[in-house]
Amino acid sequence: MSKIGKSKKDVYEWKRCVLLLTSYFLFFTSSLAQVNASDSVMQHAKGNRLSVGGYGEVAYSREFFSDHVNRYSSPANYKDDPSHGKFDIPHAVIYMGYDFGKGWTLGTEIEFEHTGTGSAIENEADEAAEWEYEQEKGGEVELEQLWINKRFSKAVNLKFGHIIVPVGLNNAHHEPLNYFTVYRPEGENTILPSTWHDTGVSFWGRYGKVKYELQMVAGLNAMLFNRDKWIHHGAGSPFEFKPANQYGFAARVDYFALSGFRMGISGFYGNSAHNTYPNDLKGNGKPYDDVKGTVAIGSVDLTLNRWNWIVRGQADYGYVGNTSQLNTIKDAKAHASNSPVKSAIIGKNAIAMGIEAGYDVFSQITKLRHDEQKLYVFGRYEYYDSYIPASNKEMFDYTNVHRMAFGLNYYPIPQIAIKADYSLRKLKAPYNNESSLNIGIAYEGFFL
Repeated sequence: MSKIGKSKKDVYEWKRCVLLLTSYFLFFTSSLAQVNASDSVMQHAKGNRLSVGGYGEVAYSREFFSDHVNRYSSPANYKDDPSHGKFDIPHAVIYMGYDFGKGWTLGTEIEFEHTGTGSAIENEADEAAEWEYEQEKGGEVELEQLWINKRFSKAVNLKFGHIIVPVGLNNAHHEPLNYFTVYRPEGENTILPSTWHDTGVSFWGRYGKVKYELQMVAGLNAMLFNRDKWIHHGAGSPFEFKPANQYGFAARVDYFALSGFRMGISGFYGNSAHNTYPNDLKGNGKPYDDVKGTVAIGSVDLTLNRWNWIVRGQADYGYVGNTSQLNTIKDAKAHASNSPVKSAIIGKNAIAMGIEAGYDVFSQITKLRHDEQKLYVFGRYEYYDSYIPASNKEMFDYTNVHRMAFGLNYYPIPQIAIKADYSLRKLKAPYNNESSLNIGIAYEGFFL
């Protein structure tokens, strides 16, 4: 296919994203929705130049389905496997910021996922006194934000550094008090990077009831896409640096229509091929020179917190171009020794839709209401699919998920939530449904 033909196809897919998301948006706006999110990690108290804060979660789950790696390839063999339990600390985050004055501020966010990583070197007596390297636990430690912001006015700001890419509801409002379930909403967390953070520049501000943000960041890496997570891993890098042979462009607009009510639209566009190290797929007439791997994502979301209700909704739809060529490249490169390339094939499209609603029953009890205690009874429904190929979908239809959850959120004080939910993933036959019981506690706030 010619370059012009490919370009027209990319434009067509982008228009298709916009049209589909507009229809989803009209559906969601027929409901009420909300969230109380902080817009930024930096919220300096009056008179203080230094800000310190953070958030974190502790969770317990009992999962009533098999945890075997082959439960989707051979579902009948694992239908009656026993349940299993796990404790986890999904996120523990420290915010630190500083106001230098004259409109210059610093923002940082360090995140420990699943309590970070652990390793040690030991002298083993039962191994002939040999020194052994041991991996003691899994997890990640990430610098999610590190930026300098110059404020010219409320409506005009420039931010430089490592920043959050606010595509989708979850990335824009990812703190644990901004969703009811114990774990982050599954749909967006499956198909998009979460939390999506990358290095670049942001032009943002707020004027009246409108807040906007335009970003240029390092592009995604198609070699890290896969079937089960779509582009989820694409913003990462296995190297000490982030390859930036390609660039991505993100945009978000929020409209605060009335007190407690917000509507938002966001999107991302950029090429993902030839964005790894070494850049050995391009040049000298190589067969994949013209492969772009264009990524186009559109998202709509809204939130509302009024009348003792909190309801949140979002819809995301995305497209990746040249998937057949990318899958051929990935298959060839993944077999190299210790290759960071993910061998699993990727689909042309992915989708995630979700809505949740909760009512504060303590609002009807005068003493508890005056004490700022809240108890939300909530329900959530979401649909998502991380693998929508041009053909042969039936081979991997376990990625098509309808998920329902219901439970409680108790707020003894505004900064702490004790959560419990029952979750059920409905999968197509012959795959087995997956249910779980989850309990957690979360906090979020600024300490200084």
